[in-house]
Amino acid sequence: MQSEDREEKVPERRKFLLDVVRGIGAAAVGGLAWTGLLDGKQVHATLLRPPGAVPEPEFLAKCTKCGLCVEACPYKALALGKPGDGRPVGTPFFRMREDPCRMCRDIPCTAICPTGSLAPSLVSDRDEQGRGRLNVNLSKIGLAVIDRETCIAFWGIQCDACYRSCPVLDKAITVEPARNERTGQHAILAPVVHSDHCTGCGMCEHACVTKKASIFVLPRELAMGASDGRYIRGWEGADEERMRDLPEETTTVTPRSEKSPLEYLNKDEF
Repeated sequence: MQSEDREEKVPERRKFLLDVVRGIGAAAVGGLAWTGLLDGKQVHATLLRPPGAVPEPEFLAKCTKCGLCVEACPYKALALGKPGDGRPVGTPFFRMREDPCRMCRDIPCTAICPTGSLAPSLVSDRDEQGRGRLNVNLSKIGLAVIDRETCIAFWGIQCDACYRSCPVLDKAITVEPARNERTGQHAILAPVVHSDHCTGCGMCEHACVTKKASIFVLPRELAMGASDGRYIRGWEGADEERMRDLPEETTTVTPRSEKSPLEYLNKDEF
């Protein structure tokens, strides 16, 4: 019992160092642990960094694996990559299903980072007096994605666990009524994620009632597409300005655009 008590009191960073030492034994067997240790650029595809993380290549170049962000988290939600787990060793990440980001207003994990791999400027805005301040709602840890095949709300079963758990209530996740095509009689109250407000905190994934979470957080570059800059959204103010600046002569890109829609649709193949 005494040894177990001492184990619980060991700080997270010291635990990490102990795991590295233990990993040496595994490395002797297959060499896998040291492969992960030496090649920090083998980034796990779904790795989720703390708030304010700079782009991944820059993050890996700046992060010194000090573990201060992990120790600063009051909820112990951050973990460190270990030898052989496919993540860059010693770098921080979230496991949202087990321990999501609790959205601390003072963002201690970001504020304590000594190297700029977690940049306060990326999670800051200005108050009414024009002074800079941290704003955790600006975090872009990732983006929540819904699996409609397994989400029971899309089956017609009433569930709003993800919606109720969201700290950016009625902005990042809303509940929208939709027709139940299966019964034709009842409405479905379906959760909808809004990427412009979702912080990727993972509270929704943590709260999901299905055996394997039907809403889960992915890095934004994996979860989102990328629209071509040539397309213009007339309802957006900035894009409306672009429309005014368009040249009078347009450049045709395909044979289809050389003709009027009526001429094109009257071709023999139609």
